[in-house]
Amino acid sequence: MNPVLYLAQRGTAAILGFAVTIHLATMIYATRSGLTAGDIFVRTKDNWWFLSFYALFVLAAAIHAPIGLRSVLREWTSWHGRSLDIAMIGFSTLLVVLGLRAAFAVFLA
Repeated sequence: MNPVLYLAQRGTAAILGFAVTIHLATMIYATRSGLTAGDIFVRTKDNWWFLSFYALFVLAAAIHAPIGLRSVLREWTSWHGRSLDIAMIGFSTLLVVLGLRAAFAVFLA
C-alpha cells in the first residue's frame, strides 16, 4: 500500500475510534434517559459542536472506508489501476455528500 494511504488509513482509524465511542455513549445515554427524537433535535439544532463532531466523523469515514475497500478489491479481484482509484474517489465523494447532508439536516432541524 502507498505510504500516504497507509498513514491516512491509520490516522482516520484513530479519529473513528474516538468518534464511534462518543457516538455510542451518546446514543446509550439518550435511549436510557428516555429522550425522544424531538428532544434530540432540540438539543442538536444550531449546535456547532454537534455539527463539527459529525462533520469530522463523516470526513474520517469517507477517507478510511474507500482506502480499506480499495485494498480488499485489489486483493480479492482482478480490479487494479486507475479505474479502481476513480471508483474509490467516487465512493468517498458519495459518503461525504450523504454524511454531511444528514449532519446538516439534524443541525438545521
